[in-house]
Amino acid sequence: MASKEILDMLNKAIARELQVTIQYMWQHVMWKGVKGFAVKDALKSAAITEMKHAEEIAERLTYLGGTPTTKPEPIFVGGTLKEMLEQDRKDEEGAIALYKQAIAMAEKAADPVTKRMFEKILADEEEHHDTFSGLLEEI
Repeated sequence: MASKEILDMLNKAIARELQVTIQYMWQHVMWKGVKGFAVKDALKSAAITEMKHAEEIAERLTYLGGTPTTKPEPIFVGGTLKEMLEQDRKDEEGAIALYKQAIAMAEKAADPVTKRMFEKILADEEEHHDTFSGLLEEI
């Protein structure tokens, strides 16, 4: 059985992953026009990756004796493409900080499996951050 601190951190990560899964998918389906087509595939791909993260973290949490949350963090779709991508970049920055904290927490708890899981997820989040940052350069 993992500590309450680890279980809570895993649920915080799940809530964040559920948020951006929904957020990126709705952004993907809502945006139209030339600029929308430029970001549609990136948003859809990120949404699918985030959904897989939520599943992986939930499976780990369940294995460690916790119950996964079904409540996402607040979802922000955005009113303009620039506003949307700025929020997405900010959300990825938050994820990067959270997962670095999770890696340190798992290492301290002598939980190499959770640590490796978050190291892999962190790499994906950094890639998403890079994508959103790059897309913002063109808007």
